[in-house]
Amino acid sequence: MAEIKRVAVLGCGLMGSGIAEISARAGYETWVREVSEEVARKGKSNIEKSLGRAVDKGKLAAEERDRTVNNIKTTTELEALNDCDIIIEAVTEDLQLKNEMFAILDKVCPPHTIFASNTSSLTIAEMAAATQRPDRVVGLHFFNPVPVMKLVEVVRTIATSNETFQRAYDFARSLGKDPIEAKDASGFVVNRLLVPYMLDAIRCLEQGLATTEDIDKAMVLGTGYPMGPFTLCDFVGIDTLYRISEIMFEEFRETRFAPPPLLKRMVSMGYFGRKTKRGFYDYSGEQPKPTQLGV
Repeated sequence: MAEIKRVAVLGCGLMGSGIAEISARAGYETWVREVSEEVARKGKSNIEKSLGRAVDKGKLAAEERDRTVNNIKTTTELEALNDCDIIIEAVTEDLQLKNEMFAILDKVCPPHTIFASNTSSLTIAEMAAATQRPDRVVGLHFFNPVPVMKLVEVVRTIATSNETFQRAYDFARSLGKDPIEAKDASGFVVNRLLVPYMLDAIRCLEQGLATTEDIDKAMVLGTGYPMGPFTLCDFVGIDTLYRISEIMFEEFRETRFAPPPLLKRMVSMGYFGRKTKRGFYDYSGEQPKPTQLGV
């Protein structure tokens, strides 16, 4: 079984930068590929800020921070990743984009290289089919914020070999994560259960069952959840939830995965949640306040 020494991450956004950070902290030489040098520099800068916060909180020694930063290299060329042992894509949920990258990498990477996807809703088989190595394609679904959340869903398709799965599973554990095994079905375990929960909360709001605040309060105080469904929607991103729900509805054709009309209207208006300072709550003031949504 080939040892993993060199790691690559495709994309250095919120998820990609987190994956690159924990990979580098675990001692792996970690390459980050972005579309431009400017975007790559911004991504690495965000990693350095994250590490700096860990140092300030006493959770990371300054020497380890410096070692971690030195482990991270950036590139704009996919071909520069031709001797990596595992490549994890963490780009937008666009199947064509993912497949185009994997098709290029398939031609330049050695046979032992594992291709992994951090997708939260697309099926891994759809990406494996774009390569000549479907037995070496696997899902590695991390959770936000990556440096904090312990779970990784390790997803095997009907073509993933036992060796590939075990290498990916062991790699996740080497990052300090607690992995679980999941079969290749849209949403895997967590989103298969979580997305309908959030969509049902939106339907309850549409139907006037209770207010945004009271639905959130009910789930926090009544079930012990750390945050209510609307706070969670804003944290995940309204646009992200909408895109995931559409993908899952296309896969299963079950109404519980269908995005409610209110969700679509919010995306059309640019109410994406915390990242735009307006979602189910308005974050423009000192304290979040429920957004007037006309329901």
